[in-house]
Amino acid sequence: MGLFFTCSHVFQIDPNTKKNWMPASKQAVTVSYFYDVTRNSYRIISVDGAKVIINSTITPNMTFTKTSQKFGQWADSRANTVFGLGFSSEQQLTKFAEKFQEVKEAAKIAKDKTQEKIETSSNHSQESGRETLSSTQASSVNGTDDEKASHAGPVDTHLRSENDKLKIALTQSAANVKKWEIELQTLRESNARLTTALQESAASVEQWKRQFSACRDENDRLRNKIDELEEQCSEINREKEKNTQLKRRIEELEAELREKETELKDLRKQSEIIPQLMSECEYVSEKLEAAERDNQNLEDKVRSLKTDIEESRCRQRHLKAELRSFLEVLDGKIDGLHDFRRGLSKLGTDH
Repeated sequence: MGLFFTCSHVFQIDPNTKKNWMPASKQAVTVSYFYDVTRNSYRIISVDGAKVIINSTITPNMTFTKTSQKFGQWADSRANTVFGLGFSSEQQLTKFAEKFQEVKEAAKIAKDKTQEKIETSSNHSQESGRETLSSTQASSVNGTDDEKASHAGPVDTHLRSENDKLKIALTQSAANVKKWEIELQTLRESNARLTTALQESAASVEQWKRQFSACRDENDRLRNKIDELEEQCSEINREKEKNTQLKRRIEELEAELREKETELKDLRKQSEIIPQLMSECEYVSEKLEAAERDNQNLEDKVRSLKTDIEESRCRQRHLKAELRSFLEVLDGKIDGLHDFRRGLSKLGTDH
């Protein structure tokens, strides 16, 4: 009769070294507490396919020891070995240990009851033997052969009743064997379902791992892209500083141009007022022409600088548009990554 079922990896101690653990099953199998009605005993049973890997009778002297958060062991002196169980969680190990303690107490009670029955039966058998012996002695002294035969009748009746009891026990044992076979088949089917579920879970975990690796690579690529854009933004900032310097230079040139125009006006006034100074006017004219040429050169430079400024502004707008679109894509990817992480957390919790 099954009392408790769980799933774990089964190990046995190495009989040579008595230190190393050897796996008794290739994968997690069903481990159950079982009550043997005919023998009035409790057992820990585990079957891997058609192979029985644990058939340990629990005695009151056994102790289940937790050696880590997910591993426990107990020694079976009858099998001359030590069994170890590796669980998937600490809660399963705790439940198994608590059940072990309960079954051990039940085994102690069953052993005490069996001992009492044996002592009672032994005392009853001794009393019956003494009564039979005294009656036999009396018959041998006082009775005849016919009287001896009449006294032998109750002994045969007692033997027949014992034989009938043995037959009934044998019938019950056969019925229990059938029950065990049915429970064993149920355990095998449950083990097969658990194996299939574990394989499906492993395949799902592998798929999630591949997707997580792909997302991680995509995240690394996006980070590299962000670094490139930040570098481009640094270049834009340098261009802005350069444009600011160019604007200041243009303002300085415009101020010089205004000064030159003022000087030109003064010279023109002097040329109108003092016609005597023609030579000086010619010199001023030459200077004026030189200033006009300088002015023209300055205007050309100003136009070139304005053109450079416009081109820099266009590049800046273009880079801002690219950066804005990339940040939108990056926000979408980050949201997808958060959803994926929540899915992973949910999957871990369900598992």
